[in-house]
Amino acid sequence: MKNSRITELLNIQFPIIQGGMAWISDASLAVAVSEAGGLGIITGVGPTDVVREEIRKAKQSTNKPFGVNIMLMEQNAGEIAKLVCEEKVQVVTTGAGSPAQYMDMWKEHNIKVIPVVPSVAIAKRMEKYKADAVIVEGMEAGGHIGQLTTMSLVPQVVDVLDIPVIAAGGIGDGRGLAASIMLGAEGVQMGTRFLVAKECTVHKNYKEKVLKARDIDSEITGASTSHPIRSIRNKLTREYLKLEKSNLNNIHDESLKKLGKGALKRAVRDGDIENGSVMAGQIAGLVKKEQSCKEIIDEIINESIKCFRRVNE
Repeated sequence: MKNSRITELLNIQFPIIQGGMAWISDASLAVAVSEAGGLGIITGVGPTDVVREEIRKAKQSTNKPFGVNIMLMEQNAGEIAKLVCEEKVQVVTTGAGSPAQYMDMWKEHNIKVIPVVPSVAIAKRMEKYKADAVIVEGMEAGGHIGQLTTMSLVPQVVDVLDIPVIAAGGIGDGRGLAASIMLGAEGVQMGTRFLVAKECTVHKNYKEKVLKARDIDSEITGASTSHPIRSIRNKLTREYLKLEKSNLNNIHDESLKKLGKGALKRAVRDGDIENGSVMAGQIAGLVKKEQSCKEIIDEIINESIKCFRRVNE
């Protein structure tokens, strides 16, 4: 596969970025992805000391580039923003807020900044803030989502930006990579496919839930609160949707907050896949086997090459 602006910008072999999944994306997963030729990402969600420890583990295990994802709505986001400078992290991806207040600091430390965006307007704003690239994420993705699909959003963003675009949401194999490139993206970000990587330390119950998922098994909760989340259907999603329906006139009802509090961590760490939030994208129905990160990336690249060859026949 030919180099793109993304592979050159990030100094990686393949234009594949691993999503920075909260409570999931640790040094083990990030290092394995980076060693396989992609860009591994460590989650910045959690205590600052823990994030620092994961960054240092990664630096001890690989000399390949890796990054940190910062959820800007987290209470310690400012601490993590400074931490990546102190630890000389090469790449930062951001979500759930604007990174504007940290951009000058990150640029002074030669950090590549790649925000996740859900719309054309926000993508244009990120380019104005001097982002190096943007991750355009469609609502097919797992976790917190926007309102537009990847297929419709990516080309619209590509048409108005000069910086590189990375596609995300509903991408889990080489066909998805090839399709994203045809839409004008220069790379992809994937989370759900890496959930079942051998190096991913998420609870085995979580992995099995993803592996058994069908095409119709993901659910969106929180739409009425303007914070929609996609996860795999279970007892939690059923109860949450029932509460949402009964509280349409009171979207800030405390019962909704109580039900969702700590739900992701319960599934990730404790393996409670009925009362926890099993965040995964619609592509979960396509994921059927546990593989190493190297096997995943090699398979995706080889399949994408076959796709392009068919087009050129």
